[in-house]
Amino acid sequence: MRLTTRTNIAMRALMYCAVNTGTVVRKSDIASACNASENHMAQVINSLSRFGLVKTTRGRNGGVELERAASDISVGTVFRKLEANTPFAECFSRDSNTCPLANSCRLTGVLSGALAEFYKALDDVSIADLVDENRELESTLMLR
Repeated sequence: MRLTTRTNIAMRALMYCAVNTGTVVRKSDIASACNASENHMAQVINSLSRFGLVKTTRGRNGGVELERAASDISVGTVFRKLEANTPFAECFSRDSNTCPLANSCRLTGVLSGALAEFYKALDDVSIADLVDENRELESTLMLR
């Protein structure tokens, strides 16, 4: 299993916002601290905003902040929102599945069960769990 770049950057952005709770942060600061291009960060922030995970403000004093408390954002929710259109395997896609084994393969069921357990484990972790009392992360992501 491999995490998409988009979800990886989204998690970094959410952790950055959580470390800097109460502050409207600039996209460029997040991108710089998280080793991402501003263009890619803008796309990710746009998605996070559409999903109600961050709120954005335009203008001179604009920026990004968490839409709700970090403790109310589960990692599982973030992954589901951002990975929803990416099938785990070819056989998970009704539209593009060309596997000749699809009608008789038991691997699909095994993978579905494993994926459900994966998301269940992520549901038990919030953004706050990742950042609270994590001094090393705070020193890396704290707005200066």
